Amino acid sequence: MENPFEIIEQRLKNIENQLAELLKMAKAPILKEVTEEIMTVEQLSDYLTIARQTIYGKCASKEFPYYKSGKRLYFKKSEINNWINSEIRYTKEELLLQAENWIKKHPRKH
Repeated sequence: MENPFEIIEQRLKNIENQLAELLKMAKAPILKEVTEEIMTVEQLSDYLTIARQTIYGKCASKEFPYYKSGKRLYFKKSEINNWINSEIRYTKEELLLQAENWIKKHPRKH
């Protein structure tokens, strides 16, 4: 006859192993997503191909969206991309087209 305590101990070890695997699977994508999303000054400098001093200047003048922890600055890649998209400079043709569309949508009432 098998010792019931050995059976219980073996089952507990199996449960612990399965839980450890589940935790690894659950944490891996989340950590990967977070670490890919957050950038340091150096990473942002490489990403935007601008000098680190320029980044510090833009942070000081509140031009960049950033986070600060102690003396370190961090940036969310999605927020930087949104910032870049909001800084678009349209061509004359695009501005004229936008103006024409606006005038069509908002006719003057006399």
